[in-house]
Amino acid sequence: MKANVAKWIYILIIVLILIPISYFFAFAEPVSPAYALLLGLIFAFTFESPFPKFNKKCSKYLLQASVVGYGFSMNLHESLKSGADGMAFTVASVVGVMVLGVMLGYWLHIERKTAYLISSGTAICGGSAIAAVGPVLKANDNEMAVSLGVIFILNALALFVFPPIGLLAGMTETQFGTWAAIAIHDTSSVVGAGDAFGPKALEVATLIKLTRALWIIPLAFVTMWIFRDKTAKISIPWFIFLFILAMVINTYAGLPVEFGHTMAFWAKKGMVVTLFMIGASLSLKSIKAVGVKPLVLAVLLWIAIGVSSFFVVMNTID
Repeated sequence: MKANVAKWIYILIIVLILIPISYFFAFAEPVSPAYALLLGLIFAFTFESPFPKFNKKCSKYLLQASVVGYGFSMNLHESLKSGADGMAFTVASVVGVMVLGVMLGYWLHIERKTAYLISSGTAICGGSAIAAVGPVLKANDNEMAVSLGVIFILNALALFVFPPIGLLAGMTETQFGTWAAIAIHDTSSVVGAGDAFGPKALEVATLIKLTRALWIIPLAFVTMWIFRDKTAKISIPWFIFLFILAMVINTYAGLPVEFGHTMAFWAKKGMVVTLFMIGASLSLKSIKAVGVKPLVLAVLLWIAIGVSSFFVVMNTID
């Protein structure tokens, strides 16, 4: 009985999120990404996810489609100009987090592959990096689950913590977008935080985060060399190239402005549904399964990248 109730509530929430309520009620505001994630977490702690496999696949592909949709509302030249400084800092931060993560993992006596996966998720793009590197490492289910769980917990927290800090610090939208792209793990929360801060922050955050995500490819090759497995299959995030193509089309094809606005509107809707699904995937059981040491490692890495990138951004970007 409870499972059936959960299914209907789950479906009803998604339908209500997708309906543009503000078109019918002038006072109504669309559901924000942060509230969607919170709603998903509340759902997860009240019920178990009624469609776990569908939830996982749909949130993955809906995230990718939403990111590509945002590309149709962005100008290539302006985006590259805004994100140039953040891209330069990306190289140092990726390498630095990976080295620090492996060293801290050894010091904390965490299993080598788990520490490597957590470091990869923090350095590049959260669950996507872990999912790409895991098969190369031949990580088992427990190592994958722990790494994804600990990254997700902090990733969810970031969506609520970062925008208020940015406002208190008086960050510009370009500064916040750069900081969010570097310091927040997963693309979904980076986009959500950028959107909560402002349109320019969203544009900068999305561009830099997706540029950062391309580091999955060289990291996978380095991982193959470190763990001596030349037969491993590398997962390439192809949707990033579709995002770039969407920006190129929007910049040079002379599309109507209304088209870009419409694509951005439905991209945001898709992102909100994605964050609800991601929140609904979490459970108290998965939180308990993470363990203290992997959580400590993830928190230390998060503080290191968050604090260092904050000061770099504040002192180098206007």
